[in-house]
Amino acid sequence: MRSLGIAFVGLAALALSACGSGGNDKHGDPRGVDHDETLLSLSATGEAEAVPDLATIMIGVETYGPDAKAANEANSRKAETIAAALAKFGVEERDIQTANLSLNRIDYGPRKGQYQASNTLTVRLRDVPRAGEAVAAATAAGANVLQGPALRIDDPEKANRGAYIAAYRAARTRAEAYAEAAGMKIARVLAIRDGGQGGGYPMPMDAMAEAASVAPPPVAVSAPPPSIRPGTTRTRVTVQVDFALEEK
Repeated sequence: MRSLGIAFVGLAALALSACGSGGNDKHGDPRGVDHDETLLSLSATGEAEAVPDLATIMIGVETYGPDAKAANEANSRKAETIAAALAKFGVEERDIQTANLSLNRIDYGPRKGQYQASNTLTVRLRDVPRAGEAVAAATAAGANVLQGPALRIDDPEKANRGAYIAAYRAARTRAEAYAEAAGMKIARVLAIRDGGQGGGYPMPMDAMAEAASVAPPPVAVSAPPPSIRPGTTRTRVTVQVDFALEEK
């Protein structure tokens, strides 16, 4: 993870605080400034990027049979074989989740009168550079449908730490510039408020499972997919900081 360039958002407001009624009333202003201080409120953003360390892929199998029982039994056997292949590859049981089950009677085409059973698994792969190999192992075990991958950061708070630091440093640098221009200096920080973050992430596991029930059927795959390139994910966060300025 590395910090990137800084962009500023919002409007910095430079305002003189009201004097306390008694002259000796320290922190009489509800904003926290003393009677001889100036309030500077501003916001800034910071960016950071990290390599995704979690790939979520939907792997499924479709089978056919002369009746519902035969189609279901064949499907269950293949689904278990696929799960076993993923386990041998190092995928833990907690990272394999049933996303969708379906059974349909076919009323048209060359398979008219047969039954189609489908089982879709949502699989989280924590070794992203080898995710393509895991998919190849699953297809070799009988998987014939594939959707994904959705790449994301498993621990976004840890990955975003650089962005938080960059955002505050940007705010501090800007405050120092304002203070210098006004012939003042920063006395103290009054408040730091998190302004939230931006930047898109792929859908988490539960969201992908929900999408599987309404999305068009995935395209069947006949060969292992190419290598998955994780690239980087960029995060932008915003911070709002109140500074108390005083005369030099």
